[in-house]
Amino acid sequence: MTADGFRVRAMRPEEVALAADWAAAEGWNPGLSDVACFTTVDASGFWLGELDGKPVATISVVNYDDRFAFLGFYIVRPDRRGQGYGWRTWQAAMAHAGNRVVGLDGVVAQQENYKKSGFALAYRNVRYGGSVQASKTPAGVASIQAVPFAMIEADDATVFPAPRRDFLRAWIGTSGHIGRVLVRDGKLTAWGVIRPCRKGFKIGPLNADDASSAEAVFSALVADVGGGEIFLDVPEPNRPAVALAEDHGLAPVFETARMYTGPIRPVALARVFGVTTFELG
Repeated sequence: MTADGFRVRAMRPEEVALAADWAAAEGWNPGLSDVACFTTVDASGFWLGELDGKPVATISVVNYDDRFAFLGFYIVRPDRRGQGYGWRTWQAAMAHAGNRVVGLDGVVAQQENYKKSGFALAYRNVRYGGSVQASKTPAGVASIQAVPFAMIEADDATVFPAPRRDFLRAWIGTSGHIGRVLVRDGKLTAWGVIRPCRKGFKIGPLNADDASSAEAVFSALVADVGGGEIFLDVPEPNRPAVALAEDHGLAPVFETARMYTGPIRPVALARVFGVTTFELG
């Protein structure tokens, strides 16, 4: 602890829920089971800034492998903003990443600060949301359990810059999360997961070879929850993904900047119709 009563420490597992609660208060609408899934990646990657023993800042920097990490949950308690506590928490968490390239989805208000810390803009992600009416599950779409997990893992490797086996297993297997796949001629052409959030449901990831495959899995996932308020985080450069959201009456409600501190393994952004999560990539 420093002379002013401030310290930064790793969160205990039961404390990570605080970051999700603060994210909800900011309007980020986390999933109901996100915390349990997130900690499968790097349980020591969640950080808390405390002033006189009380939390004033949160951040996560989770290490996926020896080359890539992802930053999220960067929140300072509203009454303690502008006093340097966020920056000090940030520095401690970034040290956890070592020499890894770090990615993040930055809110508009922080993007210039992120640039000063060595992050460069890759593209924008836009959260679309709105009410979607359920229709029949399209023909050919099956439960995600119908295909080998290795097939899902291999497909994910085309759209994410690091392996995340444990996270994917948790994301698919968590109670309340529903996964769907579309297989054509023995090849996985699309898959996605829908999960309950503080408000409505989010679809993510939604990966597909083409727009029609994405549409089929999207419709199946909406049907699985009976319709309602649906959110989809879309990479803006993927115009067919934007069209999918708009065709279902979804409208932009939030945006982030996907930023990195250096080069990443190439990913097929054209296959990303829905980002898995803004907190962990």
